[in-house]
This record gives sequence, structure tokens and C-alpha cells, in this order.
Amino acid sequence: MTKAAAIYARVSSDRQKENHTIASQLAALTEYAGAHGYLVPAAWRFQDEGYSGATLLRPGLEALRDLAAAGRLEAVLIYSPDRLSRKYAYQVLLAGELSRCGVELVFLQAPSGTTPEDQLLAQFQGMIAEYERAQIAERSRRGKRHCARQGSINVLSGAPYGYRYVRKSDTAAAYYEVMESEAGVVRRVYQAYTQPGLSINAIARLLKEEHIPTRTGTTRWERSTVWGLLRNPAYGGRACYGKTELRPRQRITRPLRKRQGLASRDSANHEQPRQDWIEIAVPALISEETFALAQEQLEQNKRHSPRRTIEPSLLQGMLVCERCGYALYRCSTRTSARKLSYYRCLGSDAYRHLQGAVCDHPPVRQDHLDAVVWKELLRLLEDPSMIQEELNRRREAARQADPRKQREEILRRDHARLEKSMDRLLSAYQEGQVSLDQLRSRMPELRKQQQAVQAELQSLEAAAADDTQCLRLVRTLADFCAQLRLRADTLEVAERQKILRLLVKEIRVGRDTLTIRHSIRIPNAGPDPNGTIRPPHAPQPQPTPQPGPGYLLRSGRHQSPVSQSVSALCL
Repeated sequence: MTKAAAIYARVSSDRQKENHTIASQLAALTEYAGAHGYLVPAAWRFQDEGYSGATLLRPGLEALRDLAAAGRLEAVLIYSPDRLSRKYAYQVLLAGELSRCGVELVFLQAPSGTTPEDQLLAQFQGMIAEYERAQIAERSRRGKRHCARQGSINVLSGAPYGYRYVRKSDTAAAYYEVMESEAGVVRRVYQAYTQPGLSINAIARLLKEEHIPTRTGTTRWERSTVWGLLRNPAYGGRACYGKTELRPRQRITRPLRKRQGLASRDSANHEQPRQDWIEIAVPALISEETFALAQEQLEQNKRHSPRRTIEPSLLQGMLVCERCGYALYRCSTRTSARKLSYYRCLGSDAYRHLQGAVCDHPPVRQDHLDAVVWKELLRLLEDPSMIQEELNRRREAARQADPRKQREEILRRDHARLEKSMDRLLSAYQEGQVSLDQLRSRMPELRKQQQAVQAELQSLEAAAADDTQCLRLVRTLADFCAQLRLRADTLEVAERQKILRLLVKEIRVGRDTLTIRHSIRIPNAGPDPNGTIRPPHAPQPQPTPQPGPGYLLRSGRHQSPVSQSVSALCL
């Protein structure tokens, strides 16, 4: 009689992956299953590549445990106990969990030395303590993740600035209540950062000068506090669980070196990938568009922050070497007559790399390259219909994938649930099952939640853009392009920077080509097999066109002109 079984294999290092040890484990387990009458479906072959055995946070192991909890398994085949876990307490925990689910745990190779029973007796006190701690921590982690997937606020425990955390009661779950005094400060911070473009330091200084209190009651606003407000997704209506993880410290700082490398606590918060966060619906203080605009601005500031730049340049933070992928920075040299500035590839500096220079890309004259890029940008904005077509395309795409619709459906379901709870409470009072004091204590909390849901629904309706706003935006852009053509030659470098960074993602500089990646799709440009959208004047596979205009961007007799090839990518 065959048994339904699953296979689990694990390797923890890149060297083991290169040596194909996980393939050998799977081969040995498959052979064992066939020889002993185990039926292993292809979907039940779980493996974790590059995961340590000292942790239980492994995708393959999580899927195996979920399958066992569903009652579909009879046995699990593993090559050796250390492939299941490096910690004996975790081995006991997982073996006990699988045993309670009626799953037999089979190892191809028994542990060397004594049996698990002998090890348990020899290390009884310490092992039981370690087992209990691991069991409590693991149950708590899995329980919190389950509650977070159900939309429970309890796993978040506290509330960020702008909210008040209301604990759960006998009749209502925990929820976030908006504190208008703090919510107004949050909206002001986002408005100052996204519209006037104030820096984080300027916003902190402004709040401090106006003596606005923080959550702790002080009037000292740190830059890190404002930075945290701008990055918190709860203000957009989606609080997230699992944003950070406690892991051992990755570097030894100077204070740790003074303590001989020993930290007071052997862990530190590390941000998890965005796809691993679990979203929980909360009342929104700002629109999703405003929050997305703030995140975009934060990302741009990482690349375009002036830092210690004394004299700005037009293409600062936007140039990428097409050959090695390193950025280009500005350097200068002085001749007997004047000072010349160049853009130089970081990969061409031998002192920056252990094995010497990794790129032989020659420097490019700054003034020539700035003039070429600015000329191409003006040529791109000559046709207002192209901008209008791009706006219509993006508007249609946003309409088809509008996250506000999903959020509105969730809010309407919550509103119906609260109304039903209030009706049930009134019916129970009329039937004498609930006293008047109980009714008075439970009804206000339900009404507060209902008001919060209604307020968020109204904000979503107000944030919806109509056709008249889009038409006004098109007219404004047309007027802007007309004024730009008149003042193109008199604009300062800082003003040109703002316009360029709104439209251009990056500029790739090759030895003989210059590729500008911008956010406006050029009409009649079909995608090539690699996914690049080629403009009409760009080289096509067949027939071969004439080369485009050439620009002499490098001095020297043997340097060839850089011909311009503009690739438009929809970003």
C-alpha cells in the first residue's frame, strides 16, 4: 500500500548550490521513495536553496508545514536531520508538529553518535528551555501573520503619529482612530514635501519653529522622524505588518569595537522586501496619489541629492556608462586659458577597484553633452499632441487598475458589517438580552468606527479625478511647452534640472551612442524583440537606415563623434 509523501531538501550556501548537493539529495530521496512504496507528487518536492538551517523562515518549509496541517500528508522524507534544522530544539518542534498532524518523519541518514532520545536526556534542562522558547516564538509568529492576513489591527499593537490605537473589546476589534490634531500635521508634512519641494531638514526646522509637539510632547523634530512619516504606508490607508525583521548585526560599529565587538543585544532591525509585507486596511490621512508622489520624491532624492555640490550640473545623477553600468561623475581640469569640465565613468578609475579599472570609457565634455541632451528634450516637447496622447494612455491604464476601487469595496463591506452589528445590538436590547448600560458602553465604539469608514469613503470620492481636470492639465502643459520654447536659452541650470528630471529616467552613454530613456512614448514606435520601443528615426532591423546626426563630445584627433540614438521607454 502506497503512502502519500512529500520530499524536503535544503542547502544553505552558494558553494553547496554550485556542487549540486540539493540535486543529489532529491535523487536519493526519490530513489528511496520508489523503493519503499511512497507516492510523491511533483508538486510535493519542496526545496530551500541558500537558507540557513538555524531559522524556520524558509519558503519550502513553510509550504510543507501548511500541507501537513491540511491533513493531506502521511510521511515526509528528508535526507538527514541537519537538513531539517541545525538546531535540535527546532528539530523536536517540527517533529512534534508533524506527529500531531499524523505525519511520519523519515530520515535517510540517522544522526551520528547517540539517538535523539539520548541527546534529549543528556541535555534535558537546557534543551527543554530552548525548545519552549522556540515553540512560543514560532507559534506567536505564525499566529500574528495569520491575524495580519485576516486584517486584524491587533498585530500592530501601537499606532503611528496621527492615530490613536483603540484596544479590542468584547464587541469590537481593535482599530485606529484618527487624531485630527496630529493628522493635520501629517497632511502638512506631505504637502510641503510633494508640492513646494521642501527638504526633510527644512520641514523639521519649520515644525520646530512653530512649536508643534511630537508624539512624546517635545517640540524637537528630528529629520529621522519626518523621514519615517513620509515612508509610513499607513497614512495612505494601508498599514503593513512584517516590514522589518530582527537579524544579527551585519557590521561592527565603533561603539561595538570599544566593547570588543559585543553588542548589548545581538540583533538589529532589517527591512524586508516589499512583496513580503502584509497590508492591513486603516483610515487614510492622505490620498494614495500623494503617498505615491512622496515615495517617488524620496527615491529621486537618493539619486539627485546635491549633497556637497557647489556648482550644479544639468545631468548630475542621471548618466550611466553603457559598457560597465557605473555612473558618470563630473571632474575638471584647467588649461592655460580656461577650466574644462568632463563627465568621467567611475569604472575607469583604477584606484576605486582592487583589480584596477574595469572600464576604458573616455571622459565626455560636460558643456557639449549638456547642450545635446537639452536640445533633444526641447525637440521632444515640440509636439503637444504627443504629451496629450501620453496623458490619455496613462489615464486609461490608471482607470483600469485603480486601487481606489478595491479600497472602496472593502470600506463598503466594513460599513455594512458595522451597521449590521449595531442593528443586532439594538435588537438584543429590545429583547432584553442586553442592559441599557451595556448598550451605552458598546454603541459609541461602533459609531466611531462607522464615522471613520464614512470619512475615508468621502475622501476617496473627493480624490477621484474628473474629465475637466484632465483637460485643464493638457491646456496647462501646452502653455508650459510654448513658454519653454521662448525661454529655453535663458533658463538657469537648476530650472533646467527640474524639467529634465520630470521627463528623463536616465541617460546611457556609450562609446559611439547616446541613449535617453524618457517617460513619453513616441507615436508609431513598435516594440522590438527585447521590449525596447524604437522611435521612427531609430535604427530598425530591416532595412538599415542612415546614421543619425553626430556630435563631437570628446576632444582629440582620434576620438570619433558620439552619434545620438534616442530610445523611448514607457516608465
